[in-house]
Amino acid sequence: MARLMGNHPGLKRLAYVGVAVVLLVLPFIVDAVLGRTWVRIVDVALLYVMLALGLNIVVGFAGLLDLGYIAFFAVGAYSYALLASPQFDIHASFLVLLPLGAFLAAVFGVLLGAPTLRLRGDYLAIVTLGFGEIIRIFLNNLNRPVNITNGPLGITLIDPISLGEVSLSKTYALGPLSLSPVHSYYYVFLLCALVSIVISVRLEDSRIGRAWIAIREDEQAAKAMGINTRNVKLLAFAMGATFGGVAGGLFASFQGFISPESFTLLESIMVLCMVVLGGMGNVGGVVLGAALLTALPEALRYVGPLQQTWFGHVFVDPSDLRMLMFGLALVLMMLFRPAGLWPSKIRKRELATAAE
Repeated sequence: MARLMGNHPGLKRLAYVGVAVVLLVLPFIVDAVLGRTWVRIVDVALLYVMLALGLNIVVGFAGLLDLGYIAFFAVGAYSYALLASPQFDIHASFLVLLPLGAFLAAVFGVLLGAPTLRLRGDYLAIVTLGFGEIIRIFLNNLNRPVNITNGPLGITLIDPISLGEVSLSKTYALGPLSLSPVHSYYYVFLLCALVSIVISVRLEDSRIGRAWIAIREDEQAAKAMGINTRNVKLLAFAMGATFGGVAGGLFASFQGFISPESFTLLESIMVLCMVVLGGMGNVGGVVLGAALLTALPEALRYVGPLQQTWFGHVFVDPSDLRMLMFGLALVLMMLFRPAGLWPSKIRKRELATAAE
């Protein structure tokens, strides 16, 4: 299929136009078929796409196992919430807050990366896990003696994204269509996700991307070839954290409320699973993994009503079944497709060579 499109540029352009049209009308189709709740799930999936792409830079490209990635998401979210809510009675524009959240997340990424440059594998995972938990506990307790984050109660009444008189929290009429807040946020999240995809693809093919891959394959050999491994690894942490910071700011404006409980270790593991399940190092695979692992747990919520309808009794609680199926899917993936659903060519070749 790819070879056919390569030989016919017209077909390639037509495919791009078709995908663009589908993405533009997707929220209205989902709303009509599945309901507005699923439009919100699609919005969340786009946020997870951004998070997974950011983590893919660290884990997939540079080969640095990060179990505290959700901390950068928290930094971006709280940066936005503190300066766009009644907490400090400051209501800055999102045009200032989103870049600020990205910058602060990148700074925290460098602060995490600097002490861990000599660590790899399990040791790096333990340190990053601790970093993520430190940020969450810090936010949870920063309500005394001076109340900054409001502690476990979280921050409420966060300003939505708005520009002049246009606010994404309002519903607008577009002829026969109704553009609700979840529809409006979908287009903002879609734009940010597409920009993230373009940046990731360009990074992968750049000199920096090749340096990350060289470090992932053999750090000593990369250093011998003249690559400044210290700076390149710090850049990976900073760049990945930037994606998380932007996603955090968007999340805060979308939810209107955040608390430390939104940034637990489970969330970090979930984003890591998206990268591993989709295919580490492959941008398309990461997007696929994020979409699947966002939609699948929500789809399994319907198992409870189905059991009630068919058997008159709920034998397995849907929440327990969701985690069971989630774990089973990951085990099966590791057994039968260890490179992921859509692995990168390099990763696929590595596993094939190791098997031989």
